[in-house]
Amino acid sequence: MRPPEVTGARQCAAPAQRQLISTLRANRPVRVAVFGDSYGDGVWSGLQRQLKPADGYQVIKYSQPASGFTRYRTLNLEAHAAEQLGDDKIDVAVISFGANDAQGIITDEGKHAPLMGDLWKAQIGKRIERYVALLRQHNALVYWVGLPRMRDAAFDAQVGAINDFYASEMAKLDVPFLDSRPVASDTKGQYAAYLPDPKTGERTLMRAGDGIHMSMTGYVWITRVLAGRIRDYVDATRTIAEPAPKEAGK
Repeated sequence: MRPPEVTGARQCAAPAQRQLISTLRANRPVRVAVFGDSYGDGVWSGLQRQLKPADGYQVIKYSQPASGFTRYRTLNLEAHAAEQLGDDKIDVAVISFGANDAQGIITDEGKHAPLMGDLWKAQIGKRIERYVALLRQHNALVYWVGLPRMRDAAFDAQVGAINDFYASEMAKLDVPFLDSRPVASDTKGQYAAYLPDPKTGERTLMRAGDGIHMSMTGYVWITRVLAGRIRDYVDATRTIAEPAPKEAGK
C-alpha cells in the first residue's frame, strides 16, 4: 500500500504539494527541515546521510537540545521556529520531541498541570496544534518521529505514555507518526543496546551509553522508513512537476 502522502501528491491539491511542485520545477533542492530536541539532532543526522545533495535534497537542522513542549518558560518552541524560518518556504518538516517532556507544567493561565493529566494534555495539545499549523503555513508536509524505548523502566513508561499521546494528537492533525519502537527494540519489543543488522546479521550498536539516545547508526535505522517515504513522495510529485514529453511532429 502506498503511503497517503504519495496518493495526495498525485492529487496535487494541498499547499504542500503545490510548494514541492514549485521547488522541483525551479530545479531547487527539496528542503527537509528537522525540528526537535537532541533527538531531533539525531534525526537530522540520520536523514542527511540518506537524503543527499547529489540526489536533490537539502536537510536543514532547526532542532534545539534541552527543549520541549513542557519547557516553554525556557524556550517557546512556536516563537523559536517562527524566528528560525522567517519567510522561508520548506517542502518537508520533520518533528521529534518528547525526551524532555516527562514533567508537569505551569499552563499559560498559571495553573499547575501534572504530567499526563487532563490539563497537561489539553495545554500540550494546543501547543502541538499551533506548532504544526506554523509549519504548514510554510507549506511543509509534516511528519513526526516518535521515541524508542528507554533503558530505565520508569522513564520508559513515561516516554511510552508521551509517545502514545503525541501519536494520538498527530492522528487528529492528519500528520504521519513514525513509531521508532518496533525498529529499535529486540524481538520481544524491549530495549536493546545492540541489534543484528538485517542485511548481514552482524551485532550492531544501536544506542548511546546513556540509555536514552541512539548511536549514529541507530539514528539512520530509525529514519530509514521516513527517508523512503520522503523519496516516494518527491518522486510521485516529480511526475506531476515534469512536463509531459511532446509527441513527434508537434
